[in-house]
Amino acid sequence: MTSVSREKWFSLSLAQQLGNIGSEVGRAAKWQGKDENSFWGAVSRALDLFDITQADKRWKESRVLEIGRAKEIFADAVLGGHEYKSSLKDLENYFMQFAIVAMR
Repeated sequence: MTSVSREKWFSLSLAQQLGNIGSEVGRAAKWQGKDENSFWGAVSRALDLFDITQADKRWKESRVLEIGRAKEIFADAVLGGHEYKSSLKDLENYFMQFAIVAMR
């Protein structure tokens, strides 16, 4: 599990949570094919953040399913994008929108 506490994480808005996940997605994209330890560290942190976000009781079942789908697409991108033709760069762009909303 990442070093973020559930209490602190659960105080963030959904946009803030997804924006933070996007930061790890961006780190994974940055290190993919360059530094295996940094790449897999970012992947691991992103997966942990997806899990803790899904555990947040504020989000309705439909939102939790949507977060789960994003996690599935992230995993596909990490493993080469064979199932959904996904890429970490595309996902980074997707999650950046949440970071922008969170900053407003």
